[in-house]
Amino acid sequence: MHIVIGAGVIGASVAYHLARAGAPVTVIDAGRIGGGTSGSSFAWVNSHNKAPRAYHDLNVAGMRAHAALRECFGDAPWWHGGGTVEWESIAPEAYRAKVALLQSWRYTAEWLDHAALHALEPDINLGAVGDAPVAFFPDDGWVDPVVYSHALLTEAKRLGAQVFQHLAVTAIRRQGSRVTGVATADGATHDADVVVNATGRWADQSALPLDLRIPLAPSAGLMLFTPPLAHGVQRVIFSPRVHIRPDGAGRLLICRNDLEVTADAELDRCSPEVTGLLAAAREVLPLLRHVDAEALRVGVRAIPADQFPAVGPSPGTKGYYSVVTHSGVTLAPFLGEAVAEEILNNTVRPELASFRPQRFFS
Repeated sequence: MHIVIGAGVIGASVAYHLARAGAPVTVIDAGRIGGGTSGSSFAWVNSHNKAPRAYHDLNVAGMRAHAALRECFGDAPWWHGGGTVEWESIAPEAYRAKVALLQSWRYTAEWLDHAALHALEPDINLGAVGDAPVAFFPDDGWVDPVVYSHALLTEAKRLGAQVFQHLAVTAIRRQGSRVTGVATADGATHDADVVVNATGRWADQSALPLDLRIPLAPSAGLMLFTPPLAHGVQRVIFSPRVHIRPDGAGRLLICRNDLEVTADAELDRCSPEVTGLLAAAREVLPLLRHVDAEALRVGVRAIPADQFPAVGPSPGTKGYYSVVTHSGVTLAPFLGEAVAEEILNNTVRPELASFRPQRFFS
């Protein structure tokens, strides 16, 4: 038996690939499917600012795995392509160098003039772009993380997996140096050959022994959701002061990745962070000038302490495997496949060599 703790994009991916390979799987989540970081994410699939090269390549592998997964499912309602349009007015020469580096790594990018940008996204105020360099990344996209998680877990259940929601894991059970299963809040125990920690921003929770916790440096970001609007936005818009994408049913999601707030911030529509973000969005999309946020959300990112993924077995412990990372939406389909292969076939995927948890415990 394989137990996956966490039913977000990472846990769902691991469970799906384990079940697809014929392994018995139980997924346990303290909340609902996709109810943690996955449900509060900009969910941008990309590899723009993912240095060093090994981390960039890992994210590109995630993008390719997304494409392969869509082929497996046929109908993949979680996926929204269209690419990204991005410009940089604050440090244009550095931005040109960044895009040139990505192109040298064979990451598809092309430069746009105002006419080409207007053809792609006619709602953008070209005055807000000015003479900034504008790039288009056609292979990017965004995902509905909860739809993704539900679809993969539904297929995993069809293949024999069990999924328990609203059931907290209260302890990791061990015999000597081997993990043998988990205990849950209902008083039950569950035996396992391997326990997979896919708890994201809870990967250092007190229910885990100290030597199994992944040290985290989480950050929180503010997201605004508009009411349904008559707009033509088709893709991710990544401007210097605000980031925007569609969010279904005519809504837009507005955020800024480097605008951090406290995880327990009590924000309302009059908070400076909210009004400032809306002002920046209205400059880019004039159609927002008489629109207020319909909903606010603070998303806490699952970021290991050194900012890079922690994927692999814990040193000195058998039967326990961690999959904790930022950029989980981009990486999920690749990590699900790679982790299942390592666990079931006792193989070592070279793509994960730089990202093992033992670096935190040496």
